[in-house]
Amino acid sequence: MDFSTFINNLTPAAIFFYVLSFLTILCGLMVVLARNPIHSVLFLIGTFFCLSGHYVLLNAQFLAAVNIIVYAGAIMVLFLFVIMFLNLRQEDEESKTNLVKIAATIVGGTLGVIMVGVLRKSQFGSYNPYEFDSQVGMVESLGNVLYNDYLLPFELASVLFLIAMVGAVMLGRREAGDRHF
Repeated sequence: MDFSTFINNLTPAAIFFYVLSFLTILCGLMVVLARNPIHSVLFLIGTFFCLSGHYVLLNAQFLAAVNIIVYAGAIMVLFLFVIMFLNLRQEDEESKTNLVKIAATIVGGTLGVIMVGVLRKSQFGSYNPYEFDSQVGMVESLGNVLYNDYLLPFELASVLFLIAMVGAVMLGRREAGDRHF
């Protein structure tokens, strides 16, 4: 099959997939290559939004929503606050020696070789369109599995979260004689 036949046979979902994949890879590279840490965090937020688009394409709307709310929302705000509190300066970046850069290149190259080796040895499952279940990633299916098969771990996690919230309130509570700052 030549390139023009490939382009003519693309569906809108396939075009959306390829555009999202390109944007995900581009934002991921810019996370690593950006010199300004704030720009790096913003590119990481873009990467999370692109990954949520992939979740929607895989019919996992709940995962897409959780990814946006938790990672692109809460975690990235935390990262931004930490970066702003660290007050990183350009002089700190220039103080890195060539030895550190060479070590980082060696470690990154080794990781790349390991990833290629693992991917060559792995076997990928096949896709059978006759066994496709369109309700796999939906919230209703997740709720059924969560409340039927994993009820005890779910309830234990909820009790653990309740204890953590009560503990946070107790630690943050002021006593009668405390000063107000």
